[in-house]
Amino acid sequence: MKLKNISPEELELMSYTDITYMMLKESKKAMNTPTLFKEICNMLDLSESTFEDKIGDYYTSLTMDKRFVMLDNNEWDIRDNHSVEIVMDDEDEDEEVEEIQEDIIEEEESDDTLYDDESEIDDEDEPLPLLDEDEEELDLED
Repeated sequence: MKLKNISPEELELMSYTDITYMMLKESKKAMNTPTLFKEICNMLDLSESTFEDKIGDYYTSLTMDKRFVMLDNNEWDIRDNHSVEIVMDDEDEDEEVEEIQEDIIEEEESDDTLYDDESEIDDEDEPLPLLDEDEEELDLED
C-alpha cells in the first residue's frame, strides 16, 4: 500500500516510524531527520510547534528501530537496502596479538618478583621423604 492511498485517519493511527519506513521504501532515497519528520508533520497536518516539540523523540525512535540505519552523511535509510561488510585488517590483528603477548610477558615477570628472598621458595629438586606403611600408622595414631 502506498502512502498516497492511505487516508488521513489511517495515517493518524500509524506510528511515525511506520510512516517513515513507508516513505523511505517508496522514495528509494535516504533522508535526514528534519526532512523526514517535516514530511510526516505535513501529512498529518501538525503545527510547527509540534514539529519542534517532538523531533527529538522522533529521532530517538528511529535510532531504536532496527529497520533503519543512519548513513555516514547523517541520513536515514532502510536497513534492507544496505549490507554490512566486516573488514579485518591484518595489521590490527597483528597488533592485538602483540599486545596479548606483551601482557603475558608482564604477568610472567610480575610472578617472578613475588619472592624477594630465595629462601621463601621451596626447592623443587629435593625429593619428598617417603614413609613406609608402619610409620604412616604410627603418625596417624598419635
